[in-house]
Amino acid sequence: MGEKQTDPEAPIQESHHVESSSSSGKADGEVAHQWAEEVNPKGEAITTNSKLKNPLAGLTREELFNDVEEFAREKGLEHILPDLKKGALIAQDPKLFEDLDDLSEDDKELLRCEKTHRWSQPFMMYFMTILCAGSAIVQGMDQTAVNGAQEFYFEEFNVENEWLRGLLNGAPYLCSALIGCWTTAPLNRYFGRRGCIFISCFISFASSFWMAAAHTWWNLLLGRFLLGLAVGAKSTTTPVYGAECSPANIRGALVMMWQMWTAFGIMLGYIASVAFMDVVVDGLPGFNWRLMLASTAIPPFFVCIQVYFCPESPRWYMIRDRYHDAFDALCKLRPSQLQAARDLYYIHAALKVEEKLREGKQLWREMFTVPRNRRAAQSSFFVMFMQQFCGVNAIMYYSSSMFRDAGFDRRTAFITSLGCGITNWIFALPAVYTIDTFGRRNLLLTTFPLMALFLLFTGFSFYIPQETMETARVACVATGIYLYMIVYSPGEGPVPFTYSAEAFPLYIRDIGMSFATATTWGFNFIVSLTWLPLVAAFSPQGAFGWYAAWNVFGWITCYFCLPETKALSLEELDQVFSVPTRQHIAHYAEMLPWYFQKYILRGDVAPQKQLYDYE
Repeated sequence: MGEKQTDPEAPIQESHHVESSSSSGKADGEVAHQWAEEVNPKGEAITTNSKLKNPLAGLTREELFNDVEEFAREKGLEHILPDLKKGALIAQDPKLFEDLDDLSEDDKELLRCEKTHRWSQPFMMYFMTILCAGSAIVQGMDQTAVNGAQEFYFEEFNVENEWLRGLLNGAPYLCSALIGCWTTAPLNRYFGRRGCIFISCFISFASSFWMAAAHTWWNLLLGRFLLGLAVGAKSTTTPVYGAECSPANIRGALVMMWQMWTAFGIMLGYIASVAFMDVVVDGLPGFNWRLMLASTAIPPFFVCIQVYFCPESPRWYMIRDRYHDAFDALCKLRPSQLQAARDLYYIHAALKVEEKLREGKQLWREMFTVPRNRRAAQSSFFVMFMQQFCGVNAIMYYSSSMFRDAGFDRRTAFITSLGCGITNWIFALPAVYTIDTFGRRNLLLTTFPLMALFLLFTGFSFYIPQETMETARVACVATGIYLYMIVYSPGEGPVPFTYSAEAFPLYIRDIGMSFATATTWGFNFIVSLTWLPLVAAFSPQGAFGWYAAWNVFGWITCYFCLPETKALSLEELDQVFSVPTRQHIAHYAEMLPWYFQKYILRGDVAPQKQLYDYE
């Protein structure tokens, strides 16, 4: 997410204005349907959605100060009233703070530093960032420690049925889709963001030892199912907590770091497999795979210790009318009391507008019956579904098995799998830059065909005779998988969670993200359950070809149906998702000859026809 946004609360960027073309979908009438219109004292219309973009817009100085004074009296914050007034003036139009006579030169210098030294933040902000990174590492390591461990516990427990093997590996994601994702709201409501992170990491910690101590396959299955209770809640809450605590100018980068540190945790899971694969203790069968799974208890242990040293989300405090606690938290997370007071008042103003949006609405029904919301849900479902059916987690969970099928011995297969994890993490790093530079849609359109190509290359490499050309076969399989991970990491890796967080309107974003995360973990379970039966039924060539075909499907669907969300404001996103899908398809079908003339034939063509008019 970009750095141009001025709204300290809403996680959507402000950008250039977008107007729908004459056939942009206003025939649906859903834009007018959603937003009530108010009129300010000057007779200017202000939509509720415009107020979400900046809820202080349109207020005169007198009205603003009257509201601030009433707010301070109501919440018992009169002792910071001068800072609240100055903060309200700054928040009303952050670009014009230099012209405010109410601010001292020291105040202005603090605000200048927000732009010139974005990463000059209090210690507690970095401490909170480390906490979020640790939570992401827990997530990644939980996913891939099983990659090496399964090579041993399948033998020890004599598990030969492919479906049972898939169930053992996929149990956490089944639990997450059915239960874990839907516990997010109650856990956050009763225990706060920190409490939800603590509970989910404690469950990860406890389940690690349960799995390591399992003496039968069904006992291991129960331990892995328990792990799923943590997966959904943690993956939804941690990015939200980071976004609510961080200032607007670095919020996008911090939220993007969830994917980067998850990739780092994935790498640690592979490292654990390599580190413990040769550990043998007399009288303790399977000690190596038990250490692999037990090692996943280390990151959540440190997160549980750290989490209550961080302040709670100020927004969560304010929703519960604990404004003194919210201000104390903001003072720890902002460089000055003035900036803390500014954000406190601004978040309060935004919350009032959001509350008005939710009044009298059945949110689940609104998500699927309002066309604008339904298209956002449709698009989020697509990117989350494709994150799994692009085939990445078949590789994440079964790469050691793939390399052994290709001809590697067990040790070499583990080490080569570690290379997958390292590749995934290294190429996730540029995503912080590329996702806002090239856009979500363009990244997917670029990487889907490449992922399909590399999956086909990997599958066809199994046709190389193992007896006569073993070196060539294993080299080609490893090359294909590594190239696949290189193009996955900046594309389908970071895009789905970023896209889903942007697509939904604020008033249904919580349930929208629960729906999106349940989608990704549900299909994650299907991939992990079915990979081994798929290989047994259709051979590695057919299994890799299956997911290559899904990447082709993903490219076609993305090209014709997926709107871009990069750097769009709340109003612009409403306009984008108000365009009917059939119109989207028709527009991009008409554009195919234009693309062919320009990029294939390299001809001199007229300017590209736009679905929206950008000014």
